[in-house]
Amino acid sequence: MLRQNPPRISPDIDEPSSQDELSQRGTAGVDIQRELNRMEEMILDSPRIPLTRRTLVDEEHLLEQLDLIRLNLPNAFEEAEAIIREKEELLQQAEQYAHKIIETAQQRAAQILDDTGIVRQAKQEAQQLWQMVQNECGAAQEQTLAEIERLHREAQEELEEIRAKAISEADAIQNGADEYAERVLNNIEQQLNDMQRIIRNGRQQLQQADSPPLALKTPPGSLFPRSSSPIPPKKS
Repeated sequence: MLRQNPPRISPDIDEPSSQDELSQRGTAGVDIQRELNRMEEMILDSPRIPLTRRTLVDEEHLLEQLDLIRLNLPNAFEEAEAIIREKEELLQQAEQYAHKIIETAQQRAAQILDDTGIVRQAKQEAQQLWQMVQNECGAAQEQTLAEIERLHREAQEELEEIRAKAISEADAIQNGADEYAERVLNNIEQQLNDMQRIIRNGRQQLQQADSPPLALKTPPGSLFPRSSSPIPPKKS
């Protein structure tokens, strides 16, 4: 059943008047939708039978319109198939492009993950290296402090030894100096004693010279008795 109030589309071309015109229009290509609208208008514009829902239709024009549509249906189908094929090709190309984008994105994501793993590994290695350097620095510092302590202790011990040796040598020198001084003083004392004896002898001889000439002559050189030679200082 036809629609009671369909939308009206005015035709762009006049109705065909002959079979030749139908053939020419069929070979030139016709808009099927427009021709269907034209046929619908032909039916709706036809006179109606009063008190009925029937319509008087120009059979010849209606058949010509049907022939026109029938002649152009294969072309329309081909165009539709071409459009469908083109749509499928576009969809296939879009799907391939989408797959390519997805693959590229996955590769990029994998690369980013690899780079992230490399960066994480580099950070871990840097952290381990820093910890190792810290440990080595701490060990080197402790070793250096221990070495400094050992050197300080050895220097202290060596200083004590040098001090003790210096004190011992100073004591030995002091003892030697005391002994030398003792010997020198003894020699001086001996010389003084000899000189006192010489002085006493000289006084006695002078006193005897003043007495009667009974005194014996003193042989020359015997006025002063020989004193003992001083003891030479001992070499230290």
